[in-house]
Amino acid sequence: QLQLVESGGGLVQPGGSLRLSCTASGLTLDQNAIGWFRQAPGKERKGVLCISTSGDVLIGASSVKGRFTISRDNAKNTVYLQMNSLEPEDTAVYYCAATPWAYCSGYMHDYNHWGQGTQVTVSS
Repeated sequence: QLQLVESGGGLVQPGGSLRLSCTASGLTLDQNAIGWFRQAPGKERKGVLCISTSGDVLIGASSVKGRFTISRDNAKNTVYLQMNSLEPEDTAVYYCAATPWAYCSGYMHDYNHWGQGTQVTVSS
């Protein structure tokens, strides 16, 4: 069974950078689109970015455009979320999730495997 584990979260000052990793076990990721989502305190979980198996990117949050990038390394069974120019509004628990297909979906219910999440806090 596919399991996803996020890592790389932490406390960072505004303007700083973090790279989150989503590593899979139980299945190779080369056949699944992987999305990053985030949930801020008291708010709904929302999509951030998703990458298909062919490398196409779906932007879920316009606020991250130009600051966040998503990439995948199939040899390492890992998808990354590079976050630059971080803002306090980016503070959230970040989750990765997989679709059962090669392409991304804009619907959260299409993602059928989820990690446990990693906390990102942007504060001075």
